[in-house]
Amino acid sequence: MHRMQVAVRNTTDTPVYFADAQLVTPSFATLPPEKIDSTVKRTERTDLQIPYGAANCSPQGLPEVQPATVVAHISTGSEPPRKVVFPLGHPDPLLARLVRDECTEFLIKQVVSIEFGPEWKKSGKVMRGDLVVTRHRPGTVALNEMGGTTHYNVTTERKTLGVLDATAQRLEAPIELTPARCDPHSLGEAKKAFLFPVRVSIDGGEEQVITVVPPKPLQNRLIAYVLEACGLS
Repeated sequence: MHRMQVAVRNTTDTPVYFADAQLVTPSFATLPPEKIDSTVKRTERTDLQIPYGAANCSPQGLPEVQPATVVAHISTGSEPPRKVVFPLGHPDPLLARLVRDECTEFLIKQVVSIEFGPEWKKSGKVMRGDLVVTRHRPGTVALNEMGGTTHYNVTTERKTLGVLDATAQRLEAPIELTPARCDPHSLGEAKKAFLFPVRVSIDGGEEQVITVVPPKPLQNRLIAYVLEACGLS
């Protein structure tokens, strides 16, 4: 589930109570209305956080963003809540970008899977292993760059990770991990520690960032490694 901000304006002196709201569009899975429980007084702008589901993507290519509305139940004074529908400007630039990004990632994942390899070895203060690309469908796949996270720096042997050409089924790209920081407080905040961004393109098309996450057993090994490398174990 994701969230987006929707701007609401009240140009009257009568407060408007928002009971709930939901985003409705063919471009994204429709989620149940989210409880808002918010009163909007006279204001030029108030932003409401509204959830939306995954983009509706197709293996046939990138879809165009479709018109969207915000469906809400509102009331003023002592009246019971009533259903209202607010159309968003079309094409909404945020929704268009979200559809493009999610569906580009979806199309890349139809062609290949990108995963941490099974073999990782510690060498001094460095952890070495491979990023493994496995083909599912035809297409030339370029792994342009892999970024680090809050906890780990990433270095590679070459400027780019490598290219899986049309004749190859598998690519192993060597990478090295080192601690990004060693203060105990940061090591306790690990929400984004393993969300590694990889820049990928298919057949020379638009580059897209794919988030690659190591499996849980490797995460545990990497935590133990960084504690040892930082002298905290």
